[in-house]
Amino acid sequence: MANLLEGKVIAMTGAGRGIGRECALLAASEGARVIVNDPGVNPDGSGTDNGPAAQVVEEIKKAGGEAVANFADVSTMEGGESVIRTALDTYGRLDGLINLAAILRDRMIFNLTEQEWDDVIRVDLKGHFTTIKPASVLMRQQRYGRIVNYSSVSGLQGNSGQANYGAAKAGVAGLTRVAARDLGRYGVTVNCIAPGAATRLTATVPQSARDLRAARGIAGGGAPAPVAGAAPAPVQAPEADPMRGPDMVAPMTVYLLLDEAWNINGRIFQVSGGHVGLLQDMYPPFKNIYKNGRWTLDELRQLVPAQLMNGVANPAAPPADLQVPGRDS
Repeated sequence: MANLLEGKVIAMTGAGRGIGRECALLAASEGARVIVNDPGVNPDGSGTDNGPAAQVVEEIKKAGGEAVANFADVSTMEGGESVIRTALDTYGRLDGLINLAAILRDRMIFNLTEQEWDDVIRVDLKGHFTTIKPASVLMRQQRYGRIVNYSSVSGLQGNSGQANYGAAKAGVAGLTRVAARDLGRYGVTVNCIAPGAATRLTATVPQSARDLRAARGIAGGGAPAPVAGAAPAPVQAPEADPMRGPDMVAPMTVYLLLDEAWNINGRIFQVSGGHVGLLQDMYPPFKNIYKNGRWTLDELRQLVPAQLMNGVANPAAPPADLQVPGRDS
């Protein structure tokens, strides 16, 4: 290896398994000293197990690298701050942060409970803030830092049965864009990965949900649909595609930690297999209608279908045999 992260200290949440583990191993192989955070919970957030984080640390050390485990729950401010403290107490510095910790509590919106909503938002969205806040204080002072967050197709495009997860991951995208503006002037970059990979979380999605997502044009529930005009990335069900291993996502994640990525900030990258795509920002809108004055309903009734929404598909259109007022008018 080229030791591209020689001397850097990188903290990672959710690094005991899956994509996080692969990022930790790759960063360590490039000379980084790694804080491997993972409380070892089940995909739904239940239970604890120090084994995964400890095993990754041991693997890094056996390969000649440096790493230390942290088992904190980052859904609390105390837990998030603990990850940053571990970096400072062990190595005296922090150069980068990768936020991967996430859980799933899939349920259709009409069945979703308040607890299922709260638990996922607390881990998947707040769990980013609890580490970014203390890391940003330090990075602002030292005028340097790299932060990489993890969003999802569920938040950027939408997956059936994932209102809580999708809301959290859309929030991560928004958090990334705002934090990038807050910190960019201090030499700190904040970027985001939307991965497509076969992991423990994707394995918990039932086949019925996969079939429904495929019917909606979200095959496999993996990577977001490409931006108009971009070359599409082939997406297959995880179990059928050897390119969807979590190791495939690690290189782009680690690249964003490098010094040479200094001018990449506030961006979201789709990473799945061998495909890396820069996602288009939500603004400005890609279709517009305009008049110098207030629209009338009659004007909108004519121009919204004919211009603004022409060629834009409903991601969950009702079946043809369902009577839908307005469909045939």
